Amino acid sequence: MESCIFCKIIKGKIPGKIIYRDTDVIVFYDISPKAPVHFLVVPVKHLPSLREVNDEDQKLLGKLLFTARKIAEDLKIAGSGYKVVMNNGKDAGQLVYHLHLHVLGGWRKKEDWVV
Repeated sequence: MESCIFCKIIKGKIPGKIIYRDTDVIVFYDISPKAPVHFLVVPVKHLPSLREVNDEDQKLLGKLLFTARKIAEDLKIAGSGYKVVMNNGKDAGQLVYHLHLHVLGGWRKKEDWVV
């Protein structure tokens, strides 16, 4: 999609602080973090939300979660714990209509949780 900010990051038209990329998935830091570590796991394929996925996307959806786990381990937040959040639709707080996972962690104390 031409107006999608995530598609623009994927295509290199605007910068993103990219952590990981392969043919199916891109991972980059959130520009407005809600935790000490806050990154997004985004499919390269443009899917506005879970409403638009179909049977052929099952493997991709699994890869998103697997990638979230892998990057959480790489960034050393897996041991202490992290959140995985997917907002779907306006009433759920979705701001960018390109399916994505928020991975949040790195808190030292429960009182520090902002989300």
